[in-house]
Amino acid sequence: MPKLGVNIDHVATLRQARKGVLPDPVYAAYLCEKAGADSIVAHLREDRRHIQDQDILLLRKNIKTKLNLEMSIALEIVKIACRIKPYQATLVPEKRKELTTEGGLDVAANLKKVAAVIKKLEKKGIRVSLFIDPEKKQIDASRKAGAKIIELHTGRYAEAKNNQEKNKFLKQIESAVSYARSGKLTVNAGHGIDYANAKDVAAIGGIEELNIGYSIICKSLYVGLFKAVKEMKELIR
Repeated sequence: MPKLGVNIDHVATLRQARKGVLPDPVYAAYLCEKAGADSIVAHLREDRRHIQDQDILLLRKNIKTKLNLEMSIALEIVKIACRIKPYQATLVPEKRKELTTEGGLDVAANLKKVAAVIKKLEKKGIRVSLFIDPEKKQIDASRKAGAKIIELHTGRYAEAKNNQEKNKFLKQIESAVSYARSGKLTVNAGHGIDYANAKDVAAIGGIEELNIGYSIICKSLYVGLFKAVKEMKELIR
């Protein structure tokens, strides 16, 4: 059964809408852990649109599971990661005008830069994962860059318009998992996973962890965060 990483970015999105102190991402992380989350995911974006530097410091200090810091390969963010030393850093692409991460990191086109960042983070004892599209080209590039962990972008599957598309993209993910595992890579997956599609992704053999955020935070507005996380854990199980 895959583990569950819960992304708490959008707790901070709600807080930043009023520039206040509530809701508190650190308390949200506590509730997620109490409900069975195996790790806490937070994205420190360059524009600081939701998670702030202080949030990362407090999360690193207070959570009892594992902090997975999503981050770009920008020098400023790499320096922060090296100083805070999260359990894991997941390298993602980042565009200022995007609403959310739109696709995987193009490791093949940025091989030297990505390899240098992996080396720098690993020297600090940080595990490094690369968030990539489920394509052989990107999997091969990830291995060349020195990655030991990848996270497959499941957005195309999650946003499929019909069953034919859905099945096509699910098979693409299955194939990518199998190919990556044959190359000794640890495989995680995430993006767009919700209560309607989590079971199908969780059923793919070889996925170590699903990282899910937006759908859990949305559901928590109706049922509470503890119950929302518990329900997702049960679906994955």
